[in-house]
Amino acid sequence: MLTRRNLFTMAAAAPLSGALNRSLAVAAEARKQIKIIGIETDLLRVPAEPYSDAIHDFGGDGGGVVLRLKTDAGITGWGYSNFGMIAGGPRVVQTIVEQEIKPVLVGQDPAFPKRIRADLWRALEYQGVQGVTQFAMSVVDIAVWDILGKAAGLPVYKMLGAVRDRMPAYAMCGWYRENDKDHSQYKRTINETLETGYRAFKVKVGRFDLDDDVERIEVGFKTAGKGVRIMVDANQAFNRVEALRRGRAYQQLGCFWYEEPIVPYDHEGYAELAAALDMRIACGENEYNKHAFMDLLLKKGADVVQPDNRRAGGPTEWMEIAAISDAFGAELASHGGGPVNMNILCAIPNAIYMESGGKQKLVNGEVPAPDEPGMSSELAADFIAKHKV
Repeated sequence: MLTRRNLFTMAAAAPLSGALNRSLAVAAEARKQIKIIGIETDLLRVPAEPYSDAIHDFGGDGGGVVLRLKTDAGITGWGYSNFGMIAGGPRVVQTIVEQEIKPVLVGQDPAFPKRIRADLWRALEYQGVQGVTQFAMSVVDIAVWDILGKAAGLPVYKMLGAVRDRMPAYAMCGWYRENDKDHSQYKRTINETLETGYRAFKVKVGRFDLDDDVERIEVGFKTAGKGVRIMVDANQAFNRVEALRRGRAYQQLGCFWYEEPIVPYDHEGYAELAAALDMRIACGENEYNKHAFMDLLLKKGADVVQPDNRRAGGPTEWMEIAAISDAFGAELASHGGGPVNMNILCAIPNAIYMESGGKQKLVNGEVPAPDEPGMSSELAADFIAKHKV
């Protein structure tokens, strides 16, 4: 017998039942195995205005490799690995992906990124899994996680276990540039950076003598004013003695951290610097996996570790590096910026900064997390068409 009470109960249950059925249908689809069925790559050449750090000159030979992983579910996973220099580097990465990694990937379920990583390590161990080989493996891991996020309808940082939905960022705006002895280009870049909302930026040091470094840092602080942090980056320019000598000067000037003063593999040297200086020692952009970071931290060589998406192994390896560094009480900042880095950093409790080129709009010095499902790693079709080799 239909009563008023029964009518209301049925009416309330109807939308709930529909929503439940839809949820069950989505869950059933998610349980289906997705398979990688092919890959596509593009080789890009992306020249830029010349700029330099202490030991490198960038600009004319920039480029990279675009990777698209195709699946039988119609989802495409995107990754991109770029080179600031070394014109032949992208082509080598492309060759490794197409000729050595593709046979391992095709037929794999992207829901098993750690298994894929283990299979790739076994397949590539003869030539070693550092250098450009790790570049190739890292771009694959990014594309795999892009598939997973798109399949789930979530940005990857929520799949990794989010701890925040925005991230402080600093601008890499203090490059050495041609014809800038009066620092006019440098000052203009700082002002443009601050107008965009940044409250921290990084200055390159070490190309010339200590007096030049001090001048650059003092110009940075004077131009920026109070309340702005300055990091310094020497890009491996020094030996241990000179690194300590200059580090004391940078510390006295009030710099927030001192980045990569010596070669990356001298972990004992980093430990000596970290013990001698009160300012943070930051390094790690040239480390290739969690094992290298583990050794660096065991030797107490870093206060801030800086994984790089191209070298550190993609999200799968990043999360393990983050856990190791957190256990050692170290902080973490990305080398490089953009939404791919953001998706990882927002899932790392001990992350303190994302590096940025200084072009993004910030609110209170922070970048909001990506909204799009996946890694937000797709490149625009017109950008690819313009720069494709």
